[in-house]
Amino acid sequence: AGMNGTAIENFVCVIFNVSFMNCTWHVGRNATEDTQYFLYWRASKKEDVTECQNYIKDNCGRHTGCQFQNVTIENKNAYFLVNGSRKLQLINSTSDYVIVEKLTPPLNVSVNCTEASHRCSIRWQPPRTSHVKKSSCFKYEIVIENK
Repeated sequence: AGMNGTAIENFVCVIFNVSFMNCTWHVGRNATEDTQYFLYWRASKKEDVTECQNYIKDNCGRHTGCQFQNVTIENKNAYFLVNGSRKLQLINSTSDYVIVEKLTPPLNVSVNCTEASHRCSIRWQPPRTSHVKKSSCFKYEIVIENK
């Protein structure tokens, strides 16, 4: 147990382009300039824990995020831990997080329109994703503009 207000806040990880992940957080409201944070994670209970190798730093040199490449999360469960250190003081750790995936657009979009019937057929394939395997998980919205 560490001093109140030293744990990170607003921990969010965003997966984009299928295999890149950025995790960011805010420094604890009572953390001093010499506080340093460290991020550890694993994609499943079966994998080894890995520390961040590419930290994002603030103006004081404190770690406030991490960039990962070649990320795969096989299911909904990923495990994160951010803890910290400071001279002569314990820092609260946190394991609360949010993961968001920014999807790529649908693939192979094709439109077939026939003048005679005044109808169009639009087809596509689901976007690539880091962990969703069922195409039935996606909902789509089509906006048609008549120009």
